[in-house]
Amino acid sequence: MVQGIIKLAEKAMGKEKGVLSADPRVLYKQERQLINQSFFFAGPSAAEAGPSAAEAGSNGKGVLLVHGWSSTAYEVRRLGKYLNENGYTVYGLMLAGHGTVPRDLENVKAEDWIADVEKGYAKLKTTCDKVYVAGTSIGASIALILAEQEKEMAGLVLMATPHKLRFEKIGVALVKLVLLFNSKQYRTKFYPPTFGASDSITRMISYQSYPVASVLEVFELVRRARKNLGSISQPCLLMQSTHDHMVAKDSMEKIYAKINSKQKKKIYIQKAYHTFIPDIKNEHVFRDILEFLDSN
Repeated sequence: MVQGIIKLAEKAMGKEKGVLSADPRVLYKQERQLINQSFFFAGPSAAEAGPSAAEAGSNGKGVLLVHGWSSTAYEVRRLGKYLNENGYTVYGLMLAGHGTVPRDLENVKAEDWIADVEKGYAKLKTTCDKVYVAGTSIGASIALILAEQEKEMAGLVLMATPHKLRFEKIGVALVKLVLLFNSKQYRTKFYPPTFGASDSITRMISYQSYPVASVLEVFELVRRARKNLGSISQPCLLMQSTHDHMVAKDSMEKIYAKINSKQKKKIYIQKAYHTFIPDIKNEHVFRDILEFLDSN
């Protein structure tokens, strides 16, 4: 109780401590051994969370964090720490085929990733009354797919979510053409010069090459997620970079317009990479997410 009051006072005075006070790159150097691991940060005990949570045998509130394609759970680890510092139980899972070597993506299907997130959601439901799901890129696409069937989901944080990928139709056609000649074809990732620095965390934790066949699974997730946006009614926070080079420029606007959530908010992140969470230094991004979760 006393510590909670102190933390609130520090926030009010602009002296917030914890993960936000650490430089992302310095933190990465200290935690390099963790980049290929999932994480689970337990929140306060049920007794600390309040009578209703104690009766339910849980701490009351949890967040499932879902990373993007070819990345790892470390992509959302700093956000997870921040939310945990503010009272949430947080589970950052690792999607199948990730966190090892690129060839492990070869035989992984979209359904495998959906199943991973379903299991992660079920895990949090055993200890938390309310479970929110926050995803970045295709992690957000999977969150939307899960929300179609899990209507009791407390809310969604959708970051860098593709309604469509840039040049999607041409991309699908080219991928299929390439695979006709070589089903094991690989490609090297492209990073825009402005945001593709070799020391960016996004780049250091991700696969730098990928099996072309896996791209079709990404397209499948994006297609499936946008198909039933009208069935989404949970509170939603949408965030997208103004310089996102991966998703169609109007992605966030279209998703925002099509979902049927009574509580929904959209925020543009200025001049950031597609998946902005690992490298972002703008503290307001983390605070905006926390404010959304606390208010819903």
